[in-house]
Amino acid sequence: MKRVRLVLMSVLAVAGPLLAHHSFSMFDREHQITLTGIVTRFEWTNPHAYIELDVPDGSGGTRHYSIECASPNVLTRVGWKYSELKSGDKVTLLVNPLKSGKLGGMLERATLPDGRELGDGNPPNGKFDR
Repeated sequence: MKRVRLVLMSVLAVAGPLLAHHSFSMFDREHQITLTGIVTRFEWTNPHAYIELDVPDGSGGTRHYSIECASPNVLTRVGWKYSELKSGDKVTLLVNPLKSGKLGGMLERATLPDGRELGDGNPPNGKFDR
């Protein structure tokens, strides 16, 4: 009985974080928008990195976008470094917007201040080859 409890507790401990991970259904994977703005913060965190971006709105103000990226592990494999973006950097991001219309999205590709382009590491339009 103790062994069964131990196994069950182990399975639940591992399954908890997996259940906490959200789906990508909140993003409109059929559409892309291009945002050019100033990085206010680059969060190199698990389970996803984030780029916080201020984009001029055309009337003298700015609109703040929170852009979700892949995990640091995936980003590293496609060439990103944790120090890649700094507050004040001007970047252009190609993103899949939020379906809700709120200011945010999921990164597809970034054009960095030095002109390099880096992808998110996820397959285009969320279509995985099997």
